Amino acid sequence: MTEKLGTLPVARSIAALRRCVTAWRRAGEVVALVPTMGALHAGHLALIAHAAQRADRVVASIFVNPTQFGPNEDFNRYPRDEAGDAAKLAGARCDLLYAPDAAEIYAPDFSTTVSVGAVAEPLDGEFRPGHFAGVATVVTKLLLQAHPDIACFGEKDWQQLQVIRRLARDLDIEVAIEGVPIVREEDGLALSSRNVYLTPEERRIAPVLHRTLADVAARVAAGADPDAAAKAGGEAVLKAGFTKLDYLAVRDAESLQPWVARVRPGRVLVATWLGRTRLIDNEPVAPRNS
Repeated sequence: MTEKLGTLPVARSIAALRRCVTAWRRAGEVVALVPTMGALHAGHLALIAHAAQRADRVVASIFVNPTQFGPNEDFNRYPRDEAGDAAKLAGARCDLLYAPDAAEIYAPDFSTTVSVGAVAEPLDGEFRPGHFAGVATVVTKLLLQAHPDIACFGEKDWQQLQVIRRLARDLDIEVAIEGVPIVREEDGLALSSRNVYLTPEERRIAPVLHRTLADVAARVAAGADPDAAAKAGGEAVLKAGFTKLDYLAVRDAESLQPWVARVRPGRVLVATWLGRTRLIDNEPVAPRNS
C-alpha cells in the first residue's frame, strides 16, 4: 500500500514498490529508476528529467545507505529532508517515491555483500575501504526490488557509475545503466548534497577544483605526461587552499586503471578536502585518435 507526501505517491515497502511497477509493466510501460540518498538538488532533478525522456514511468528512491559510510564519515549528519525532496520530485516528472527504512533493506541477519573487483579497488576504493561494497550491495538490491528497464546515475560519481555498470553486466541484471552529465554551478562547482557543508570562504575556493581538472585534461590531451600533469594539478589544488588531497589521477575511463592506451577515453578524477567537506569531481580526456 502506498501513502502520499503532498501529491507524490510514496512506497515504504518492497511489496508496495513491486505492486506499482508490476502494474506499469503489465500495461506495457517502460520504467526508469533514479536511486538517490535524498537532499535533492538540480543535479538529481536532471536525472529525473533524463529518466522521464527515456521512460513512461519514473521511480526515485531515497535511502541514506549506512553500509557505504565508513566509521568516521558523515552518515549521522548527512542532510535529510524527505518532505522537501518529495515536493521537488512532485514538481518534476516523477511518478513514485520509494523511501524504505533501513530495516526494509537490511534484515537483522542480512549477510550478503556484492564485491565488484578491480574497478572498485583504486581511488575511492583505496581511500574509503568498504564503500563500494556498500554501494554495490544496495544498488543490486534496488535494481532487483524495482526491476526497472533503465536506471540513471550521475557522472559526478564516475567510479561509482563504472562499478554499477560492471555489477549489472556481471550479474546479468536486465537493466540499462545510463550516466547523466554533471550539473554545475555557474562557477563550475559540481552540484553535491555535501556542498551545504561549505563555509562562505570555502565556497569561494571550491570552483578552483574544476578549473584545475579542466587544465589537467587539456594538458594531457595535448600530449603531456598524465602522471606529471596530475601531480601538478594536485599541487595547484593544495596551493589554492584545499586542506588535503586524497587523489588526483588520470585513469582509463572504464577500467579506472592507469591510462596507458591513449586510443581509449581517459578521465581525470579527484577527491579532496575543503575543511570538513570531501569533494569529488572528474573531467573527460579525449583519446588521441578522436
